[in-house]
Amino acid sequence: MTETPDHEIIIVGAGVGGLGAGIAVRKAGIEDFVILERASDIGGTWRDNTYPDVAVDLPSFTYQFSFEKNPDWSRVFPKGHEVKEYIDRVADKYGLRPYIRLNTEMTARVWDEDEHLWRIHLRGGKVLTCRYVITALGAFVDPKRPDIPGLDDFGGKVIQTSRWDHDYDLRGKRVGVIGTGSTAVQMVPKVANVAKKLSVFQRHAIWVFAKPDLKIPPGLRRLFRVAPFTQSVVRGVTAAIVEVLLVGVIVSGKPGTFVARRCERAIRGYLRTQVRDPELRRKLTPDYGFGCKRPSVSNTYYKTFTREHVDLVTDGIERITPTGILDQAGRHHEIDALILATGFRLSNDPENYRKVPVKGRDGFDLADFFATEQVQAYEGVSIPKLPNSFFIFGPFSWTGSSWHVMVETQSHHAMRVIAEAKRRGATAVEVTQEANDRFFAFAHGRASRSLLFSNNCENANTYYIDHHGDFSLLRPTTAFQAMWKSRRFSLDDYTYRTLPAKPVNGREVKRQWRRPISSPTTKSS
Repeated sequence: MTETPDHEIIIVGAGVGGLGAGIAVRKAGIEDFVILERASDIGGTWRDNTYPDVAVDLPSFTYQFSFEKNPDWSRVFPKGHEVKEYIDRVADKYGLRPYIRLNTEMTARVWDEDEHLWRIHLRGGKVLTCRYVITALGAFVDPKRPDIPGLDDFGGKVIQTSRWDHDYDLRGKRVGVIGTGSTAVQMVPKVANVAKKLSVFQRHAIWVFAKPDLKIPPGLRRLFRVAPFTQSVVRGVTAAIVEVLLVGVIVSGKPGTFVARRCERAIRGYLRTQVRDPELRRKLTPDYGFGCKRPSVSNTYYKTFTREHVDLVTDGIERITPTGILDQAGRHHEIDALILATGFRLSNDPENYRKVPVKGRDGFDLADFFATEQVQAYEGVSIPKLPNSFFIFGPFSWTGSSWHVMVETQSHHAMRVIAEAKRRGATAVEVTQEANDRFFAFAHGRASRSLLFSNNCENANTYYIDHHGDFSLLRPTTAFQAMWKSRRFSLDDYTYRTLPAKPVNGREVKRQWRRPISSPTTKSS
């Protein structure tokens, strides 16, 4: 008999992407699935990042599922704990808890062509099988530890921002911070409030807008509850503004420089109101154009560097010593605690798949593919030679605006394909090379004309550009175009195969199907 898989679908990751995919699976009437999570709780980045003042850098109205809008956000830019509470409520409301397996880490996944199923290897040696895999690892997989000489010899406290040690008291300490990205923009002012001395080591400055972080009045929240369409309107308006800044400017190339220049002018004017010292302003002004890196928002970041006990170091780091940091100008900065705000390894980094191998059909190795070929995936979801496999965050999938819209879009794509495979009685479904090449030509062509290649971005060290020098992190379209496409792509862009019947006692029999158990529970909407 043909092997019956343990589950119809396995979802890897219980962050926003994995939970969104789980909701889509349940809405499709499939109950035979599990969500694997390597940590002891759900929430992904909002579980891991609890550093001081962690918050959303997009308006709360856009940072939520379209089918599960939260009328009770307290602020325009909610803090991390509010986002985590929203995630927990979503998991509870849509009945996902029974399907989640915490402390369950995938160490490899291998396609079995003879049985048309995936073998999911887990830490501890157990192997689960499934017909389909939906990978929801998110954009930022693991924190990056900087390759700086002497880091392992430092005798003080080392804190990674995504592994914040709340038991360590920074009050009265001499603190060094490496990194000036969006995490540092939020965290540095708070650390400056308690540290005796703060030295921030900057390689590249960041464009920072003033932050309209207003409290949402109770009356408006009541209106959202009583008339939900009003929140939908606000969500649409804020999403459009975000897309103009993060998509329209970046993706449109040279035409986007008009808006980019005005954004730069506005931020320079804001910086002048915060910092009077022209030399300090020069250090805090990026040497690359707006849009090369994701900008941030803060009302206190720039002003923090005007405080007497705060030092902005731009000379570069020579090495870390047991007692501090030696910069390239020869100055030694004595510190008691070192905070690493140095970012993450991105999802399309081949090293992710060296650590957790993904082996597909005919010897396909995802790590080798991402290392040697330009990073690509059909509609950001599927890759040839990876049958029955779907990404929630694949290359060219996220438009840079609402993460939740991207999750809904990718999940809808995957479920359309799975439903079609079941309708055809197929046991293996795989995107065609022709469809993949067509989408890659479209996405890569538009991305190559983006602002990133025409606005002095070579000095930005931006994560928008992958290890091949391509702009593959973002989808060079609007979120609406991506959503529209997920509902209208041709299902014939995939091939469908059925596992041949296997003989039993010398006689061929029809393949026995394991039908997913339908839940009688009414699905939430």
